[in-house]
Amino acid sequence: MPADSELSAILSRRNERNDALQNGENIEPRFVKTSVYSDFTDFTRKEIKEFEQKFNTYNVSGNGYLSLTELKIMMERLGAPQTHLGLKAMMTEADADGDGAISFREFLLVMRSARAGELDSVSGLGQLAELSEIAVEEVGVGAAKTFFEAKIAEVGKGSKFEDEIREEKEEKRRQEEEKKERQNIFKERAKLFNN
Repeated sequence: MPADSELSAILSRRNERNDALQNGENIEPRFVKTSVYSDFTDFTRKEIKEFEQKFNTYNVSGNGYLSLTELKIMMERLGAPQTHLGLKAMMTEADADGDGAISFREFLLVMRSARAGELDSVSGLGQLAELSEIAVEEVGVGAAKTFFEAKIAEVGKGSKFEDEIREEKEEKRRQEEEKKERQNIFKERAKLFNN
């Protein structure tokens, strides 16, 4: 029965929204949080984690958003200092939701635009993306060179994430085993001192 009540609540909400729209009322959109891994399939999980690590390095406040001050510090440390007006222009261009700060999702949008060649390399965001770009020789080339290779890569994209998740789980399992083994060795050595 809970599914029926949930469905009727959804339909009721939809009818209310439709009625409000017909009466000319302004309806605020409802946003649903989705995974960055599913939203940014053009990046590998490893690349997204590296971008997140870089983002968090400069997110000094720890609130999940880069403020104008944090953006200034980031650009200075990356070796491309900007004027105050340049920083404001970068913030305006990158801040998709208009909240005055750059979220990790917006940071990834900048990186996606840079990868697609949509950013001017002399602009502040272009420099940010260029300086934050991951070294291809370390990560590898993600795009296929021919049409058929691209199609194969697109079909295998879902399994690519599964493979990466499997590898991460395997690595965690290995680390746990190594930790247990170190603990056992420590206990054995501790017994020598207790005897």
